[in-house]
Amino acid sequence: MAELTYRDAVTAAIAQEMERDPSVYFLGEDVADAGGAFKASVGLLDRFGPERVRDTPISEEAIVGVAMGAAMTGLRPIVEIMFSDFLATCWDIIANQIAKTSYMTNGQISLPLVIRTANGGGSRFGAQHSQSLENWAMAVPGLKVVAPSTPADVKGLIAAAIRDPNPVVVFEHKSLYSTKGDVPDGELVDRLGTARVLRAGDDLTIVALAAMVPRSLEAAEHLATQGISAEVIDVRSLVPLDTNTILGSVRKTGRLFTVEENPRLCGWGGEIASIVAEECFDDLDGSIIRITTPHVPLPAADDLEDATIPSVARIVSTIAGKMG
Repeated sequence: MAELTYRDAVTAAIAQEMERDPSVYFLGEDVADAGGAFKASVGLLDRFGPERVRDTPISEEAIVGVAMGAAMTGLRPIVEIMFSDFLATCWDIIANQIAKTSYMTNGQISLPLVIRTANGGGSRFGAQHSQSLENWAMAVPGLKVVAPSTPADVKGLIAAAIRDPNPVVVFEHKSLYSTKGDVPDGELVDRLGTARVLRAGDDLTIVALAAMVPRSLEAAEHLATQGISAEVIDVRSLVPLDTNTILGSVRKTGRLFTVEENPRLCGWGGEIASIVAEECFDDLDGSIIRITTPHVPLPAADDLEDATIPSVARIVSTIAGKMG
């Protein structure tokens, strides 16, 4: 067992899969000499050389277009899109081409590629570099979507994404890159489509993703001092979605709260709320409550950004107010 930062776990996952499979290669803006904008690929160029670790021009369309062609011809490319906001510039290729090619060719062409991107706020980068956009990818049939919250999940889920025969979008939260956690030694491969119960509880279920997971766990500690027992689930994978774990927890606790960084309108928690309402209505003891970022561009000012994204204090006060 080794303690790694979230960013070092990204590097470890990529290195593990490049070492194992020579068809895996990595491309993106400043990923080679510079080691990535968030230093998540430091050392890969020296280890695997310029044929397999490639810097690209500043063109997201070119990056994902090249990756699509490479995947169609037998390679397993890993693409880095520096900020998730920049997915908007290449969304046609991702949503209309990459996501649909296997279906439109009746499975004759597979696209085993991974699109990694830095997602989310909290770093004062402003409205065009701080969005939480995992719900964009979740809405496109043909894409798998994961968002790890811990270094161990980063390594295991990225490895699983690279080995998957389908296109996978991995949302890495930029405010988590410096966080540390234990990562098992040796090869680590997780399974897509699995949520994880991180804290058991009896009174309510909190479902969270990425940076909202540690905040929800901290909130659960505060709630415990008020006599409220919260079960915390890390969704980890939005597509496939582990509904069994979520529904099982809600059937036990009778209450559901989602904690979402994405803007409220059409956020991923709305889909989970819909599923729970359909499948567990008779088990619910109260309304499903979504704790989200408002439907506004994210401010760059420290106080305004902190007030916009769900905080530990807001999670605690919302839940305590509804459970009182």
